Amino acid sequence: MPEDDRPGGAVAQDAAALPGVPDGFGRLWTPHRMAYIGGENKPADDAAGDGCPFCRIPSLTDEDGLVVARGAVAYVVLNLYPYNGGHVLVVPYRHVADYTDLTDAEVAEVAELTRTAMRVLRAVSGPHGFNLGMNQGDVAGAGIAAHLHQHVVPRWSGDANFLPVVGRTRALPELLADTRARLAAGWPAADHQKG
Repeated sequence: MPEDDRPGGAVAQDAAALPGVPDGFGRLWTPHRMAYIGGENKPADDAAGDGCPFCRIPSLTDEDGLVVARGAVAYVVLNLYPYNGGHVLVVPYRHVADYTDLTDAEVAEVAELTRTAMRVLRAVSGPHGFNLGMNQGDVAGAGIAAHLHQHVVPRWSGDANFLPVVGRTRALPELLADTRARLAAGWPAADHQKG
C-alpha cells in the first residue's frame, strides 16, 4: 500500500515513534520526572546555603524561583515536582528542619500564608478540597528533610484516576510558570510583601 494510504498517514506513524507522543498503547511520556528520580535539585547535605534549594530560591526573581508570595519570615513557592496543578509550598526563610524549632513568628506566618494560599487557590482554580501537610524526616517522606516546608495541594473530585495508581504518572494541565503567574496575580496585595 502506498505510504499516504496507510491508516493515520505516514506522519502519524512516524510521530508515534517520538517521545511524548502517545502510541497504540496509550503511553504518557513524562521525561521531566527523571530529574526528580535522579535527585536533581536535592541538596548534597543538610547544610544551609546555596546547596539547599529552599535557601537559594529567595535570592532569585519570583519568576525564576516560582515564588508566588513573600512574607517577613516565610514565602510561598510552587512545588517543582507537583502532585497536582497549583501545588504550593510554604517555606520559612530560615534553614530549619523540625516544626518544633520554628519561632512563634515563623509558626504564625507559615499558618497565615497557608490560609492565604488556600483562599487564592479557591479563587483562581476552584478546587473542591486540599491536602495540607509537612513530612518530618526522610522516613516520613520528606524529599528535602533539612529545610521544613508545608505542602498545600489543591484537590478536585476525580483528580485521582488510574494514572498515579497504575502508571505512577501525574498529568498536569498547566505549565508551572503559568500557574505561578495566575496565583501571584490573585495574591492579596497586602500579603504580597517582598522579603
